[in-house]
Amino acid sequence: MVSNKMQDRIWEIDFLRGIAIILMIFFHIIFDLNFYSITNFNISSGILFFIARLSATMFITIAGISLSISYSRVKNKLDKKDILKKFIKRGTKILFLGLVISLVTWIYLQEGFIIFGILHFIGVSIILSILFIEFKYINILFGIVFIVIGFFLRSFTFNFNLLLPLGFVPNNFWTVDYFPLFPWFGIILFGISIGNMIYPGLKRKYQIKDLSDNSIIASLCLLGGNSLFIYFMHQPIIIMLIIIFLK
Repeated sequence: MVSNKMQDRIWEIDFLRGIAIILMIFFHIIFDLNFYSITNFNISSGILFFIARLSATMFITIAGISLSISYSRVKNKLDKKDILKKFIKRGTKILFLGLVISLVTWIYLQEGFIIFGILHFIGVSIILSILFIEFKYINILFGIVFIVIGFFLRSFTFNFNLLLPLGFVPNNFWTVDYFPLFPWFGIILFGISIGNMIYPGLKRKYQIKDLSDNSIIASLCLLGGNSLFIYFMHQPIIIMLIIIFLK
């Protein structure tokens, strides 16, 4: 049987999400220091680029796993129409928060502002995931298709903007945060597949020792359990501290 604790939070997922948050904050500190010309690190390749991509990949994979778990929690309690409404409502909320980020970065950055960043992507992915949410191994195949198409599209640019969320990059397009559905929805599908295989019916298929009482792991779990709030708040705090330092 699944404990009430596991039904509320699955500690290892929050733990991994907490690690992703630490990596994200570290990268954004470097990015902001570069933006204010305090440092001049190369963030477009090498270890810093790898850290940024690792953090994003972890977030997105865990988002897929969490979607499968969320679906398992409600599939026997709600009918399909109500489940669809739940996913649409949740996805729309995340998408709206992404649009807030777009507005803020347009005011603050203008050039390079975020049009379809990670929050936009996750919001849309939550809505689309309902089409794939019950699949297990077949989602791996679908995920590979999305990734292959995404890497193929990266070789081209286009003279239109309408399909930007899909990965059709317009000519001379540049942004500080861009996660198109091709290839990144493939990572969501991998996550859904992992979630369906490892946590079928909210039952952890493989037993692991509960380390959530360890103070370090508990701290990372706390970060992981509040990832959306931290995502919104960390950049203003970093920028405020840099501005204070510059004064």
